[in-house]
Amino acid sequence: MGDDFDKVQGAKILLLGVGGVGGFCLDCLVRSGVRDITIVDFDTFEESNQNRQIGSDNLGAVKVTHLQTLYPNVKTIEVKITPEWCERFDFRPFDLVIDAIDDMAAKVALANRVHEKLISSMGGAKKLDPTQIELTSIWKTHGDPLAKKFRYTLKKSGFNGDFLVAFSPELSRCKDLGSFVGVTGAFGLTLCSATIRKLCS
Repeated sequence: MGDDFDKVQGAKILLLGVGGVGGFCLDCLVRSGVRDITIVDFDTFEESNQNRQIGSDNLGAVKVTHLQTLYPNVKTIEVKITPEWCERFDFRPFDLVIDAIDDMAAKVALANRVHEKLISSMGGAKKLDPTQIELTSIWKTHGDPLAKKFRYTLKKSGFNGDFLVAFSPELSRCKDLGSFVGVTGAFGLTLCSATIRKLCS
């Protein structure tokens, strides 16, 4: 166990997106002993975030800046994650890259750049049951509209690699877009668990 904890403490993790999923993933990583975490986001906290996002009591604050006050050892990059950014960014220093972003074009560009290090989150909106979350290959996902679109767009881009994703086949529980922290938070914790297990494997 000592060797595994050394691996966790010595890992360099890049976390993309610190909203309803990424914020809980960050908290879990820090509490699990990961010391070197870089978070990337460009957004600010809004009133609509308060049902599900860590730090969202600080309305108007830049997410990465405020989260650094809560987790002082975290490094921050305040930038919008776009396909162009994914093409330019140097991922080589990082052991694992966690994708907790919503933009499909950026997710596809990210997978094409760094799938060997990637763990990705699918859609947590409109769902109520965290026990239905699964962790599997992107190609084995099912019943998740975002994952279906992701698979299709990856194939269209010529991608033929593989990586782990957290997804849920639970049917939508509401017509309008809505998020329940019991699910989005569980997605973040699942990403964290997958990260720790990869580091220890």
